[in-house]
Amino acid sequence: MAEATPPRGPGRWLAPTLAVLLALAAWQGAVWFWDIPPYLLPGPWRVLQALHQDFGSLMASWWVTVRITATALALACVGGVGLATLFSLSRWLEWSLTPFAVVLQVTPVIAVAPLIMILTDSAEATVLVCAWIVAFFPLLANTLAGLRSADAGLRELFRLYGASRWQTLRFLLIPSALPYFLTGLKIAGGLSLIGAVAAEFTAGAAGRNTGLASRILEAAFRTEIPKMFAALVLVAATGVLIHLGFEALGRLLLRRWHDSERG
Repeated sequence: MAEATPPRGPGRWLAPTLAVLLALAAWQGAVWFWDIPPYLLPGPWRVLQALHQDFGSLMASWWVTVRITATALALACVGGVGLATLFSLSRWLEWSLTPFAVVLQVTPVIAVAPLIMILTDSAEATVLVCAWIVAFFPLLANTLAGLRSADAGLRELFRLYGASRWQTLRFLLIPSALPYFLTGLKIAGGLSLIGAVAAEFTAGAAGRNTGLASRILEAAFRTEIPKMFAALVLVAATGVLIHLGFEALGRLLLRRWHDSERG
C-alpha cells in the first residue's frame, strides 16, 4: 500500500487551525448551552477577557517561565550531548555513569524539589535544576542512540582510511546522530517546560518575579478561575510554540539530505 502524501502549502496549517477553532467553538457553545458559571468552567471569551485584564502580570510571569525553560534546556543540551559523546567513545565510561543518568530519569521532580530547595535556598534555582533534570535524559539517550546508529560499513571505511576518532565523530557520527538529537530536543523542550511548572508548584514560589505556576496557584486560591485558565492557556501555547520551533529547525537542518524530512 502506498504511503499517504502529507499535505503541503496552506493545507498543512489549515486543518489543525480549523480543528482548534471548532474545539473552541464547541467549548464556548457548551458553556452557553448548559449555562455553566465561570467559577466552574469559563468559556474561551471569558478567558480571553481575563488575559487582557491581567496581561501585565501574566506576561511577566510567562517570561520568567520561558527564561527558566530555555536555560534548563540549554544546560541539558550541553550536558546530554557532551556525555553522550563521551559514552560513544568509551564503553567503560558509559557503564560507569549510566546508573547515575538513570537515577536522574526515574526520580520524580516533585520528590526531589524540597531537597534541592534546602540545598540552594532559592526557589528559582530549584525550578531551574528540576527543569534540567527532566530534560537531560531524553537528550542523552537520543543522542547516544544516534551516535551508535552510524552505518557499520562506513565505520569500517573510516577505520580503513585511518581516520582519527575526532574525524570519525565529526564527519560520520554527528551527522548520523543529528535526527535523533532533534527528536530528543523536541521531547526535552516540552519536558523542560513541564519540569519548570511542576517544580514551581512544589517549591511554593510566590511574589511578582515568579512563573506561571504561581499565577495559577494565586488565581485558584482567590477563585479567579478565568485568570487561572488564562495562565494555563499561556503554558499550553508556550509548549506548542516550542514544539513548532523545533519542528521547523528539524526541517531546516534535515530537508536536503535525510529521508524523514525530504519526502
